[in-house]
Amino acid sequence: MINQQTAIVFKKLFDDPEFLGCGSSEIANAQIFDAGVEYPGGLAAGLSLARLCMGGLAKVEIVPMDGSRYRVNQGVFVQTDQPIMSCLGCQYAGWPVEADEFFAMGSGPMRLARGRETLLESLKLSERVDQVVGVLESEVLPSEAALQRIASECRVEVGGLRIAVAPATSIAGSTQVVARSVETALHKLHELHFDIGTVVSATGVAPLPPPAKRGDVINGIGRTNDAILYGATVTIWVDHDDDAIEAVIERVPSGASPDHGQPFAKVFKQYDYDFYKVDPLLFSPAKVSIHNLRSGLTFEAGAIDPKLLEESFLK
Repeated sequence: MINQQTAIVFKKLFDDPEFLGCGSSEIANAQIFDAGVEYPGGLAAGLSLARLCMGGLAKVEIVPMDGSRYRVNQGVFVQTDQPIMSCLGCQYAGWPVEADEFFAMGSGPMRLARGRETLLESLKLSERVDQVVGVLESEVLPSEAALQRIASECRVEVGGLRIAVAPATSIAGSTQVVARSVETALHKLHELHFDIGTVVSATGVAPLPPPAKRGDVINGIGRTNDAILYGATVTIWVDHDDDAIEAVIERVPSGASPDHGQPFAKVFKQYDYDFYKVDPLLFSPAKVSIHNLRSGLTFEAGAIDPKLLEESFLK
């Protein structure tokens, strides 16, 4: 069970948070790992959150990048040989957690226990466990009402919750969001009705932007999304027919969306800050390469946009 193996990793973080600049606490018996709300967190905490999000099924690390092209000198690299489960089964932020005044985007293996998303149902991904691990993107720690909601929907006791929290304006929060390069590519392929069951392995890298000012949620969300939309490169290995790849490759990168071409913060404002109004086909990497194991051919589309990265990150 993915939640059970991820709970082991969570326990190590929860039991020794100081080394990562984080804090541990219990709220209504749920274990909470704070990686950027009341504690500073950092890069290592962000990598840990990204690994939790992916159910421990991926390698995630900070790597150097060409500052003249990406406008920052570091990025987040992801590699997985379990792409469907790690990215779509676990990492995809498909659960808007709402309760009273609390709201957060939820991701991680806990989604498998909830099992209510159309995406998970279509992929037949679910599990029944007594402990679940999740990551919340939020400026505040979850309320008791929010934890009760999560526990109820995951069919576990509140004491079985293992929740990590960080805002998009924190170092850790930025890092875990930018680690979603592969996930966005796979989700886009799924939306284009490509048989993602033919995907064998994948890697992705995206620039790690400077966090927005604390409390400036819109720019925090904007910069991390721009890192993917205009700076991410994803490579996917598949075993499929060339014709099927040719039919979708030009539509996979973010440039295929009519909303492409301006900083995400501006796009977000145009849609009244509602993610669900934004063209869903925008959420994908800037550049995608697909290596076909069946034919030995490579298909590529998209391009990095240094000017837009500069506008987003440095202005």
